Amino acid sequence: MSQIAASAVIHPMAVVEDGAVIGENVKIGPFCRVGARVTLKDGVELISNAVVTGLTEIGAGSTIHPMAVIGGVSQSLHEAGEDSTLVVGANCTMREGVTMNCGTVGGGGITRVGDNCLFLANSHVAHDCILGNDIILSNNVMLAGHVHVGDKAILSGGCAVHQFTRIGRQAFIGGLSAVAYDVIPYGMLNGNPGILGGLNVVGMTRAGIERSVIHQVRRAFKQIFESEGSARTNAAAIRDEYLDCAPVIEILDFIAAESDRALSSPNRGKN
Repeated sequence: MSQIAASAVIHPMAVVEDGAVIGENVKIGPFCRVGARVTLKDGVELISNAVVTGLTEIGAGSTIHPMAVIGGVSQSLHEAGEDSTLVVGANCTMREGVTMNCGTVGGGGITRVGDNCLFLANSHVAHDCILGNDIILSNNVMLAGHVHVGDKAILSGGCAVHQFTRIGRQAFIGGLSAVAYDVIPYGMLNGNPGILGGLNVVGMTRAGIERSVIHQVRRAFKQIFESEGSARTNAAAIRDEYLDCAPVIEILDFIAAESDRALSSPNRGKN
């Protein structure tokens, strides 16, 4: 049996399947469809012609625009119809044509999106992706399966991200870029193949990071990527030098972590 709050407003031409949980002050516009295992938290709005299906939870205050399909089964070749989940955080906006898929059992069973994220028209979040908070996916951004994206990252229009890739916190990905390898926190990547061109200094400044700290991060970047030896070896060698600089340590931890993908660098892909 559905649980529909008395304050919810559901257009008579919308379909809410039996079993759905609809919170306070939810608005469901005409021609929307809400599946039987969907939970819409307080204040969610489906404007019109939106589909929310699967074992899906949409966080409070989120908005879903027309033609979005949220919670569809994965497009994985290994999809076998097992139970899996999509959880979207609070105050997210999914514009026209956005698609988000549930996870797969083999990939952990859940696709998760944090709070305050913005997904512009026709962007796609595939199965088993894990996204942090305050992320922007611009128009036509494509995330393949198992991608991890850190808080406050910005992915510009039309970029494509290879499966299992990690994108660090507050990284910036340029438009039409091909992201085949991990991108460090605060990194700026452009091109096809994607080249790590430097640091997202503008984003760091807007986030209130002090200029002196930014200078330390830039110095560490050069030590990691411009010194002889591999980036991972160089990163490990400078750790003690930056113990009092949290952004550098964050980058070093990111580089040291296990990953299915190699690391984007200023030289990868160049002749």
